[in-house]
Amino acid sequence: MTESNSVTVTRSASWLSAARAAIVFILLCGGLYPLLVTTAGKVMFPHQAFGSMIIVDDTVVGSELVGQPFKAPKYFHGRPSAAGYDPFSVGGSNYAPSNPDLRARVAEHSAGIAQREGVNPDSIPVDLLAASGSGIDPHISPESAIVQAERVARARSIPVSRVNKFIERYTEGPTLGILGQRRVNVLRINLALDGKESLN
Repeated sequence: MTESNSVTVTRSASWLSAARAAIVFILLCGGLYPLLVTTAGKVMFPHQAFGSMIIVDDTVVGSELVGQPFKAPKYFHGRPSAAGYDPFSVGGSNYAPSNPDLRARVAEHSAGIAQREGVNPDSIPVDLLAASGSGIDPHISPESAIVQAERVARARSIPVSRVNKFIERYTEGPTLGILGQRRVNVLRINLALDGKESLN
């Protein structure tokens, strides 16, 4: 075998070896591993794997992970959304705190909330004024829920103490006891106030 033929055979063998390795890794990393992880997730965490859906009377009414716009006085209202509560266009406003448009919007929201809830604008928790990074945060702080308690009680003709008990019951602690802050899922507490128990 001549030297040129030997070089050609070596290059061909190297190419075939690289191609085989690529195919094996594509099958393992692009097929088998995702299939295994997805199947394990569905088996071990079925609720979370399917979107953490909240089901009432066999109907999906929302997700624990996606906020919804509540406007009626009898409901707790969530955070403002820069994404229109659309899970397919998540994102914050990207305004810096010094941006005059953000300041004007916050001042407008603050005045509206103060009038609606009958509170001093300075006592409004920041999460009722500022959109979250995702724009679809489904939670508010317990303090934001307490600010709204009197309005909700008045609209439902029930004692404020009863509404406060709902707030206590639906206040979640930090994840794993250390991650995040105490929070109230707006959809869950509103469903509970309506007397609708979810399956999840």
